[in-house]
This record gives sequence, C-alpha cells and structure tokens, in this order.
Amino acid sequence: MRGLYVLIVIALITLYPVYVSDGQRWTYIDSFGIKLPLRYNIHGIDVSHHNEQIDWHKVKHSIEDKVEISFCFIKATEGEDLKDADFEKNWKESRKTGLIRGAYHFYVPRANPVEQAQNFIESVVLEEGDFVPVLDFEIQGTNKRVRANLLENIKTFINIIENHYGVKPIIYTNGHIYKQYIKGNLDKYPLWISNYDSQKLEGYDDARLMIWQHSTDGKVDGIRGNVDFNVFVASKSHLDDICIK
Repeated sequence: MRGLYVLIVIALITLYPVYVSDGQRWTYIDSFGIKLPLRYNIHGIDVSHHNEQIDWHKVKHSIEDKVEISFCFIKATEGEDLKDADFEKNWKESRKTGLIRGAYHFYVPRANPVEQAQNFIESVVLEEGDFVPVLDFEIQGTNKRVRANLLENIKTFINIIENHYGVKPIIYTNGHIYKQYIKGNLDKYPLWISNYDSQKLEGYDDARLMIWQHSTDGKVDGIRGNVDFNVFVASKSHLDDICIK
C-alpha cells in the first residue's frame, strides 16, 4: 500500500501542470507555429514597421481548425515625435479586411507626456468599431528622477488621450510594471498583459483584464518572420466595451 501511495503522489505531481494548463486548452496550431489557448475564441496579433510589408488579405484569411485572426494592434507612435513608418498603410489596409484594428503608442519615460499624447492624437483618427487607444507602458527608465515622476506623467498622458477621444484607453504592460505602477493607481483602465511564461494569467483584476499577449513567436500568412500573438480573455460581451462606438 505504501508503494501505491507513493505512485499516486508522483502521478499527481506530474499531472498537475497538465491539469492546470489544460483548463486553457493549449493546442498547437500548425499554420501559426505555436500553441494557442483555445479556451478563448478571439485571437489577434500586434505589428509595427519591424514586421515589414504586410499582406493584410492573407492575414485575414489565415484560418486553421476554425481558428482565425480576428483583431490587430498597430504601432502608431513612440515618444514625442516618432511616427511608425508603416502605420498609415497598415491602418488603412487592415480596415479593408474587416479586422478589428487598434493603434498603440509606445511610452518613453524620459519624454514629455503632453507632447507624447499630442504625437498620438496627430497620428491617429479612430472610427466606429476600432479599439480604443492603447498606451504601451512597458519600461520605466533608469533615471531616478524620471522614475519618481513616472506615475504622474503617465496619468497626464492618459488624461489627455481620454479627454480627446472620450474613452478610457487600454493599458498594455507586463507583470512587473503592473505591480509597481498600475495596481492600486490605474485600476479603472482596461488591461492588456504580456506574459510568455505562464500557462494562465493570475494576480490581475479580472474585471479589467481584456487581452493577453502570450507569444512573440507566431507565424501568419502575409507577414515575414515572427509575430506577437494575443487573445481576448474577457467574455465576448465585453469586446464592445473597448471599442469606439
């Protein structure tokens, strides 16, 4: 009996990770070259000029086992004056395919938040059905003075964007930045979390958690090289909550 007990314990320890991950239904999708959490039905990508020329028609029609690309986020701006070289083309062409599109700004901690917000506003006109604006907040800088003022500057950026577009922007971030700056300070904003190491997301406000960037190694017809993959993790009824009406 002792031997049987030991075998049962070993089996439980071995199978526990499988049991935990199986709740997400991680399944390898050959045409995308990665596993996707098929517990969720709405999958998407995010791109910038680094992805070079994109054939959006092929992207839209990349389907396998009823899994398809439904949305995309496109880099628009960075810092005070950088505008993504391919944004305008990607923005227009993705719209033609019927994909839900979104635009994001890469926040530079040392740069002026007012000028950063203006850079985005000058570059992005949102239409009905588009995602609300996205703040890409994933670095905090190395300067102590910059870090000391970072949260207030982020709030300044968000307030300008919110006042201009009339909607609460999505905050894209990682676990470290979330714990240090977002949690307890910016809890009312929708969340887009990047996490490539976990089988499921834990420790976030489920009421605000909308999108999970789970891989940077995906493949999609119409795009050269690797592509970031995301999945909408909230209930489908919340999709409209983060789109322009």
